[in-house]
Amino acid sequence: MYSIIIPTLNEEKIIKNLLNQLTDNELKSKFDYEIIISDGGSSDKTLEIAKEYDVKIIEKPKNTKQNIAMGRNAGGFAASGNILIFFNADITIENPLKLFLTIKNDFENSDYLAMTCDVRVSPEEEILIDKIFHTIYNRYLEFLNYINIGMGRGECHIVRKEVFVKVNGYDEKLAAGEDFDLFRRIRYLGKIAWRRDLKVFESPRRYRKLGYLKVWWMWSRNAFSVMLTGKSFDSEWSQVR
Repeated sequence: MYSIIIPTLNEEKIIKNLLNQLTDNELKSKFDYEIIISDGGSSDKTLEIAKEYDVKIIEKPKNTKQNIAMGRNAGGFAASGNILIFFNADITIENPLKLFLTIKNDFENSDYLAMTCDVRVSPEEEILIDKIFHTIYNRYLEFLNYINIGMGRGECHIVRKEVFVKVNGYDEKLAAGEDFDLFRRIRYLGKIAWRRDLKVFESPRRYRKLGYLKVWWMWSRNAFSVMLTGKSFDSEWSQVR
């Protein structure tokens, strides 16, 4: 069984895109999986929309603050599946059937501990700068795995449950860079698969608001801070909606 964990926070505008893909009847008939929405305190209609689907909902305790690492962990540790699939709420999958077949045929019985894939901007919103940046950045991240550093963007993390438990999940002290940190720690234990033939598409909302240079700098400073100090540079990762 697989468990799909989707952390959410005020995603009413976009959450249906992914849930419509994952609750497709043909896909559900071929694979055994549960969908877990781990909500960090949405004040919009995110949960109202999620309840229209066959999903399990986990809400953060009231009067507490939750970052995305906490949200992912809440879903991951409550999951029933032996393989955990973490998606960000703003993504869609290029080919859901191919993704699940790859997990079943290539990953499940392999010696890989985790798997990830290319992340691109959704085709209907993609412009030239998106193509250039993500072509370069995907190959850079793949290279980090090749040289045993370990890397995978949180848009798509596929991890064996036993490995997730062994490394104690995402580091909840990290407000940013928690995705890089998880794969960095997993890489110490064994191999991570990077599949160029699989893609997930993300919303370009952060790039449009902040610009690629600023986003890249924010990612880089947090990654280096995690590597050198075990702490993220930023104390909070602001939402862009």
